[in-house]
Amino acid sequence: MEWSDVRIFLAVARAGTLGAAARALRLSHPTIGRRLRALEASTGQTLFQRTADGLVLTGEGSAILPLAEQMEESALTMQRRLAGEQQKLEGTLRVSSADWFGAFVLPPVMAEYSRAYPRVDIEVLTGTRLFSLAQREADVAFRIVPFEGQDIVQRRLIEMRYGVYIAADGRDPVEGDGTGSRLIAMDTSTGRFPDIEWLKQRFPHASLAMRSNNRHVQAQMCSKGMGIAVLPRPVGDQIGTLRRLHLRDDPPHREIWIGYHRDLRRLQRLRAFVELATRHLAHASYDASYD
Repeated sequence: MEWSDVRIFLAVARAGTLGAAARALRLSHPTIGRRLRALEASTGQTLFQRTADGLVLTGEGSAILPLAEQMEESALTMQRRLAGEQQKLEGTLRVSSADWFGAFVLPPVMAEYSRAYPRVDIEVLTGTRLFSLAQREADVAFRIVPFEGQDIVQRRLIEMRYGVYIAADGRDPVEGDGTGSRLIAMDTSTGRFPDIEWLKQRFPHASLAMRSNNRHVQAQMCSKGMGIAVLPRPVGDQIGTLRRLHLRDDPPHREIWIGYHRDLRRLQRLRAFVELATRHLAHASYDASYD
């Protein structure tokens, strides 16, 4: 069984449909279907059961899934280590972060890096999904929590300041009360957010205007007068239609971590980016450690 066939088997097993697997592998739908049929013919086994909801592993498919995952890990390890030996400052660098971090913090870092290393193609991957460093979905990632896994090289960069904002022409809410005011909160289905809990405590009688898992969306809604929002300072301070409130104390800070897989530690384009990002962010005005 070839690795290319194993990749398709794993993609279909994880996605559940040929279309989703095709998008994940950037192949055509007919190609995925043809390769899967050829794989089943070569093994003499039916690996997937076709159902109304998609493709489900059969007993035979489930039996080989752990072996396929082991093969994948070996192939990915080989790819990472070969990539890690590349010394030229060229190729592709995939950077992962939250939406707001990619839109409001990374641009000056990316601009400086692009000027210094014009032969490196940069891909910025943003969103709530954590892109896998082990599977090389991203080469380097920024997160607000430490990375898990022994194979990740990581460091804490800064403590990110947060602020409380309202529309620039809005009326100041009453701290400690909030009656008549509304709050723009985070979608807590993805985890706990100390800054949102802090905001509700500061304005206990305020009603909820909306929730969103995107800080940029929260900022835009806040600028239209929908309510009070807690935002990372790089977001709120860069939007001219917002005004930061000066309260008794500030919202809780959040740590910013950078991480990459240890197999890529000698990759020159990655090392250059990590050094530049570390230097730039260490001197940023929104680092709480410089109070």
